[in-house]
Amino acid sequence: MLFQKITVAGSGVLGYQIAFHIAFKGFKVIVYDINDDILDKAKAKFQFLSEAYKRDLKATDEQIKNTFSNLSYNSNLAEAIKDADLLIEAIPESIKIKVSFYNELAKVAPDKTVFATNSSTLLPSELAESTKRPHQFLALHFANEIWIHNTAEIMGHPGTDTKIFDKVVVFAKEIGMIALPVHKEQRGYILNSLLVPFLDAATNLWINGIAEPQIIDKTWMVATGAPMGPFGILDLVGITTVYNINKLAADATKDPIKINIINKLKSDFIDKNKLGQSTGEGFYTYPTPAYLKDDFLE
Repeated sequence: MLFQKITVAGSGVLGYQIAFHIAFKGFKVIVYDINDDILDKAKAKFQFLSEAYKRDLKATDEQIKNTFSNLSYNSNLAEAIKDADLLIEAIPESIKIKVSFYNELAKVAPDKTVFATNSSTLLPSELAESTKRPHQFLALHFANEIWIHNTAEIMGHPGTDTKIFDKVVVFAKEIGMIALPVHKEQRGYILNSLLVPFLDAATNLWINGIAEPQIIDKTWMVATGAPMGPFGILDLVGITTVYNINKLAADATKDPIKINIINKLKSDFIDKNKLGQSTGEGFYTYPTPAYLKDDFLE
């Protein structure tokens, strides 16, 4: 193992999945977040993941027990990072928040620690300077439901050491991912370069009053045979992530449609704690969303 001790910063939609999966694969993982209350919520989500791993991967009780023994938690950044070989950052999709985090991280991380961002839209070069170790920094992006959709997109920036890049590719394979090297910086990598325009088209139809979310999903599911539509995917990704991505676009372009989307997401979803699957409600209500019901496509 090139990296043995891993710290995962952020225990949100993807962070807790990344931490649990790496621990499941036999690595020691410290989960870092900004306070103990958030970490307690992550522990509760790990119980849900345990059942998913048993169902989908046929994981044994012994494997789950070992996974939990590999996990530890810390809300003190200096303590959480002090022995780490690799830090995977999965904090909110905001360049301001990420830059601030890396400025603090750089002050306390050991020289050996490699930093990897799980950012889905930001380029590594936009964050590299704030890490204070750009040669040891790159992007390592996972898909949602990591244990099933086991992709890992690895993308460096012009200053990334090629040896570090290659080590992260090996690590991705060690944790059971299909490693997908990305040779040039590209917003959205491969997956989101395909997915985001699709989701944008759906939210534009909704915000412009063309059709309701369930009708849009039904259209896509019937016409393509897909197991869920774009708004089911938005719930899976998480409304906060969707909001942050659209806000970045709105701030950059001043597009009135994007501004309408973020205002609608904030007032109708975020302010009401309807954040998608993670809170039990978003565009659908969980654990039994309408699109899984037998009569949805009728």
